[in-house]
Amino acid sequence: MRDTEIMMKIKDFLLIFTSIFYEAMPFIVLGAVIAGLLEEFLPAKLLSRVFPKKAAVGVLAGGLLGLVFPMCECGIVPIMRRLLRKGLPLSSCVAYLLAGPVLNPIVLFSTFMAFSGMEDTLLADGHSQWGGYAMTVARACAAYLVATGTGLVVHFFIADPNSVLAPGVADEHDHDHGPKTTGLMNRLDRVTAVAIHDFLDIAFFLTIGALLSAAIRLFLTQDEISGMSDTWPILAIGIMMLVGFLLCLCSEADAFVAASYVKMIPAAKLGFLVFGPMMDIKLLLMYTRIFRPKLIILIVVAVSIQTMAYMLITHYIWEKTSISEVATESAPIQEKKQP
Repeated sequence: MRDTEIMMKIKDFLLIFTSIFYEAMPFIVLGAVIAGLLEEFLPAKLLSRVFPKKAAVGVLAGGLLGLVFPMCECGIVPIMRRLLRKGLPLSSCVAYLLAGPVLNPIVLFSTFMAFSGMEDTLLADGHSQWGGYAMTVARACAAYLVATGTGLVVHFFIADPNSVLAPGVADEHDHDHGPKTTGLMNRLDRVTAVAIHDFLDIAFFLTIGALLSAAIRLFLTQDEISGMSDTWPILAIGIMMLVGFLLCLCSEADAFVAASYVKMIPAAKLGFLVFGPMMDIKLLLMYTRIFRPKLIILIVVAVSIQTMAYMLITHYIWEKTSISEVATESAPIQEKKQP
């Protein structure tokens, strides 16, 4: 019997690992290919000339780049690295890195579909859940605020951007070193070389992250999560943020997982949907290929504090609104009972 249980655990582990790995792999390949195209066809320093010069405006614009270069978190890392090489300011790159996986039309549509109809679902205390429109708008707004806020934090706290970039990134410069062959096949060869380099560089850390996540998910069930978060909203939000960090889900599929936690308050599910695409195990490992520990720690702290703060504000607004709606519906009944 014990041998059977062990074999089942191994089977579940391999199933979870392969699901994470193969779910993320196509997007990493796509991201690497786009990175190769940007490296070859985007003129050197073009972004630095056309992007807003003021840091604050640049960060706000960087947070919206996900609409121009839509990509989930698995493929956005190599793209961001190439944009950084092309002259995009570090603070704007960070805003794009964090907001891009959420401000992706496909991700927003999947969020809407996952939560459609949930506005008719009531929690045990009579509060209503959020439906597709509310959750989609809240996710987009919260992700944009957290991402741009973190970009501004990076701008104000990091005086020398090169000092917080990984050695391989800090040493890269996008200068012209003489004439390049311009034939189509030669250019495609260079695109392929860059794509393969970025793919191999990131895929290694994806594999490690998927292995760690698979091991953790063997012991993490929905009942245990719901049981730990019934009492305090701040605990529920914190647990769901932690779950988002541990599960390493792709942002194009995580909304359906969040919607399955029907007993959780909307703010907790929103925290899962905002924090997870910005910060999970595999992403943290992939960030080490671009940033030094100082910048990674700064980003982790800024994202964590802002996400928790916005989720608590969201919960307060939702709770007051829901109480008002419930009270309005129940008021006539109370009047009828009065003599």
